This record gives sequence, C-alpha cells and structure tokens, in this order.
Amino acid sequence: MRVAVLGLGIIGSAWAANLLADGHQLRTWNRTPKPSVPGGAPDPAAAVAAAEVVIVVVADPSAVAAVLDAALPALAAGAVVVQCSTISPEWTRRFAERVHAAGGCYLDAPFTGSKLAAEARQTVFYVGGEVADLDRVRPVLSGLSRAILPIGAVGSASALKLAMNVNIALVCEALSESLVMARAAGISDGTYFAALALNASRSGVSDLKEPKLRAGDFAPQFSLKHMDKDLRLALDGAGSLPLPQLRQLKALYARGMKAGWGDEDFSVLMRLLDVQAAG
Repeated sequence: MRVAVLGLGIIGSAWAANLLADGHQLRTWNRTPKPSVPGGAPDPAAAVAAAEVVIVVVADPSAVAAVLDAALPALAAGAVVVQCSTISPEWTRRFAERVHAAGGCYLDAPFTGSKLAAEARQTVFYVGGEVADLDRVRPVLSGLSRAILPIGAVGSASALKLAMNVNIALVCEALSESLVMARAAGISDGTYFAALALNASRSGVSDLKEPKLRAGDFAPQFSLKHMDKDLRLALDGAGSLPLPQLRQLKALYARGMKAGWGDEDFSVLMRLLDVQAAG
C-alpha cells in the first residue's frame, strides 16, 4: 500500500524500516529531517499527497494538530489517518472531526510497546473507529504488530492507552522501590531478580526494565518526558476520580523533569530513590 509515516522518533523510525521491508510504498516526514530514513518528504503535505494510509506518531496533542494543519489540505479523499500518538479521548475526537471534514477516514490507534517491540514487530495496537476502516489498514498494521485490539468508538482506544500507561508507570515505581529496599538489606540484584522471576508480581515491566535497573543504563526505550505527558493527560481526564497513587507519582515525575532527565528512559526515576537511600 501507499503509506506515509509522519513522525520519525524512536517508534516511527522502527515502523518505517519495517514497512519498507514489507514492500509498501513509503513516504516519511519528521520535523527534524532524518536522511537515514528512506522516503523523506519536505513537508507533511508532500508526504501524504498520494497515500492510502497516513500514520501519525508524534509527541502530544499540539504536535498532532500541527501535523494535521500541514497535511490535511493534501489528503487524498478516503485516505485513512491512523493516529497513533498517545493523546486524550477529547483530543482524538477533535482530530477525527477535522479528518472527516477533509474527506478522510480516522482511526484512534495508540499502541503499547517501546523501542524493542517496535523493531521486533511486537507492537500491540488499541483501535477505536469504524471496523471497515480498520480492515482497510490491516495489511499495514499487521506487519508492525503481534496484536490489533478493536476497542470501540473513536476515543475509547485513547482512554484505554492512558489507563495502561498509568499501570505501567505505577508498576515500574513499585519495582524500583522494592529493589531499593532489597539492596539496602544487602541482597544482590541477581538474587532479587531470581526471586522476582518466581514471584506472582513478576511482570512484563520487570522483565523489560531489569537490565536497565541493574546497569543504571537509562538510554530511552520510552522517555520520561513522554510518560510524564501521558500521566498529565490521564489526570486531566480523570475528573473527580481519586487516583491517589497516580497523583503522588506525577509529583515524582515532575521532580525527574526538573532534574533534566526528560529524554532518558522513564525508569530513570530510580535515581531519586538511589539518592535518598545514599543520604
């Protein structure tokens, strides 16, 4: 298919490489040009002009809005915009209205899976929107993923994605605090993770973050600044829900952002615990 990928960060670059390997006709665009990624276009309009499928994977609602401002005038009638950025249900419904007004179709399609999953085609898509539109883009999304989960109407997938990221962030913080306790008791990381592997609390998060926590290597798989944004969107949409642990965790993320760690992996918050334990 003729595919445009708008946004070539950690995930978009991996997807672009896999789409090209699958034989799709690819055009790409990024705010900061990336000559190493094939199919580069000078602007979003040029990227989407002939596309049947337009994948948007950028940082936040303002970035999605800017991309659509530039791309929609050139969008082909009936093209499917697959909006994969993690944003709120309210924002995704607004963007759907804009795409429909421009003559296109829209899928609310956030995903789970960081850099390693994107490279290995193990992304999981949560999809909100018309089933017929999803069926049209399956030849594209199936090559990038291990599962595609239809969730419901536009907005429902974004709501689920935020809920999942709240879970991931809280699990990672619990893992980090537990590890700090074990280290303080003189238990080695090897012993700790061997025990965790046999414990009911073992998780995909613990498996993914074990090497980073053991090595203190916080090169980004999923950046702190993006998780911080997701937690903010979750709280913005939570209304009167109490969510006490999320509210406390968001304060820790604010400290990490203030420390200048935004571009590092979100597990970098371990540094806050290490400093407190050492003090």
